[in-house]
Amino acid sequence: MSFAALQKKFRPDWQGFLDNILRKGTPKRVYNIELFQDGEVQAAIAKRFNLDAGLNPDDPDYAREKYLAVQRFCGFDYVRVGLAGVDIQFNRMSVGDTAGLARSGGRHYQDEHNGPIADWDDFNKFPWPDPRTPSAVKDFEWWQKNLPDDMCIIGSGGFGHFAEWLTWLMGYETLCYALYEQRDLVKAIADKLIEYFRVCIERILQFDRVRIVWASDDLGFKTGLMISPADTKEFCLEGHKLMSAMSHAKGRPYLLHACGKLDDVMDYLIDDVKIDAKHSFEDTIEDVCQVKKTYGRRIALLGGLDVDFLCRSDEKAIRARVRKTLDACQSGGGYCLGTGNSVANYIPLDNYLAMLDEGRKYGS
Repeated sequence: MSFAALQKKFRPDWQGFLDNILRKGTPKRVYNIELFQDGEVQAAIAKRFNLDAGLNPDDPDYAREKYLAVQRFCGFDYVRVGLAGVDIQFNRMSVGDTAGLARSGGRHYQDEHNGPIADWDDFNKFPWPDPRTPSAVKDFEWWQKNLPDDMCIIGSGGFGHFAEWLTWLMGYETLCYALYEQRDLVKAIADKLIEYFRVCIERILQFDRVRIVWASDDLGFKTGLMISPADTKEFCLEGHKLMSAMSHAKGRPYLLHACGKLDDVMDYLIDDVKIDAKHSFEDTIEDVCQVKKTYGRRIALLGGLDVDFLCRSDEKAIRARVRKTLDACQSGGGYCLGTGNSVANYIPLDNYLAMLDEGRKYGS
């Protein structure tokens, strides 16, 4: 495949990117966004286009500089940065990776039956990491100092997972029983998560080059929410409401990545939580082009090129869908081109690059 448009020099414009998300009018070009690219995808792009030429693999900043080179090549106006060393150890299972760009460590899945917290004794003994440690913001400190002026930081990763972590800490099966038998324990975990993530976002917002906050929290599946709408609001969305208010108080928009069919809480997310944009779209749930006509009039829409479609389609179909999506979503601003979820290592690399290339052509 030819990616002539993609290989032309790209000039980031973080202010234009931010204005587009805030729906301040039809943008002059297409802006791209992704929750993340799998590391294998980043490595393949860097190798294919020789993006790490001149970088020293022995330099302690090599990984950051390589990531920056890939971001700029792909047409991103930002780097996505998270807190360091504050991860929680959940109960996970491992399997081999059969993707085209397979990772050596395999793939990991949550144990949906049992999590590390099943009762009050587990809760009281659980080793919560401390987001107040100085090292937690080391990556923000580096990017604050070294990021080129034409790019911004999106504060993301490692925080805002209220529904996900509640499910993972208990195990989905255990959580479902606990919502009837141990609601006080569920409430205690939810309150602990609010306090934990409050500190996380407070630390992130101290950096002025963080222009956007992006939380990630899968709330549902193909046909509905993981738990009832009332419980979702009580145990998950109160935390997002607080983080959104904290972000807005500092002048930063609050974006939300959330998989699943969210119809039962979508108005609440927009009107009460006050999210500024929604990410994650799957064709079997909703087409981003149709959403532009509904709640897309109230918030920005991010991504939407269905991952399954990108995996199974050819170049012609991908380019046609990019044009169709941009025709439907660019007007008035509030749309960024990207996959429906993330750039997984099982998406054929040429298919992903074709999406980026067509977006670059459309914008010019």
